[in-house]
Amino acid sequence: MATQTQWIGPHVFREVAPTAALVETEAPPRDLLTGAEWNPASLRELYHLAADVKAHPELYRAALAGRSVAMIFEKPSLRTRVTFEVGVRNLGGSPVFLDHSQSRLGVREEIQDVAKSLQRWVHGIVARTFDQSILEKLAEHADIPVINALTDAFHPCQAMADFFTLEERFGNLRGLEMAYVGDGNNMCHSLMLAAARLGVHLRVATPTRYRPDPAILADARRTAKQTGGRTHLFTDPAAAIAGAQAVYTDVWVSMGQERESAERLQAFAGYQVTEALMELAAPGAVFMHCLPAHRGSEVAAGVIDSAQSVVYEQAENRLHVQNAIMLTLLD
Repeated sequence: MATQTQWIGPHVFREVAPTAALVETEAPPRDLLTGAEWNPASLRELYHLAADVKAHPELYRAALAGRSVAMIFEKPSLRTRVTFEVGVRNLGGSPVFLDHSQSRLGVREEIQDVAKSLQRWVHGIVARTFDQSILEKLAEHADIPVINALTDAFHPCQAMADFFTLEERFGNLRGLEMAYVGDGNNMCHSLMLAAARLGVHLRVATPTRYRPDPAILADARRTAKQTGGRTHLFTDPAAAIAGAQAVYTDVWVSMGQERESAERLQAFAGYQVTEALMELAAPGAVFMHCLPAHRGSEVAAGVIDSAQSVVYEQAENRLHVQNAIMLTLLD
């Protein structure tokens, strides 16, 4: 008889079959700012909880009853905003959306005053900001959890959901071969950090000028030595994709980089994930993209709309993994 777990409080799970023993685990970090705060054990526990939330949502309907979560967004959003709003409500809490698209944090009011005011009213902060430093200032001054909903440097919620999606498809992630092709951007950074903590073998193919941040790469490689993972850099997309079980790409021009469009499109001209490149991947390989996507730019329509694509599974799992993140942090 398979063991099923029931959420009964932060970091405590009850085995409801075959025994009723209580199992306590090490407390995770208080925030999710980059993803580096979460060690391999914390990520494994998170996926355990996310799987249970996805399979048994009825057990969590009142998990955040009486709790409110402030959602601060400087950038546009579809998946992140909807999944966090729906997620908070599905867990019995109340989301409070704060639109900062016209006035960035720290302009009208100092960050510390925003943080210290919000902590008197809500139980957590979800923030999508341009600058990573703004997010970190919120966390520095707030005595409530702060969750990164995307910055120019990191997108940890997406990466965590992506590897949860791969675990559903392939089972054990340790030793999984994954290729990332395109810009060494915030998405690439978060994939590197999560891959290293999960023992994934990640190959990153970018133009030399657009490689990921060296400090983040160094962190990933240090962690990978402990988990059996690997992180390698390439300039040739074909070399990175050859034999990969998952092929990932992202837009070439992110929000705030519009002035660089012409230069970037030229630099990434040979990095489109095409049907021909996907043929180099391992049998049964999947295609991944965090969305929004530009068909005919970073990915061919025949790839993203094919049976190999799991982009909508990724989008769905944002809801379940973020619910698990909130359950873990909002204690």
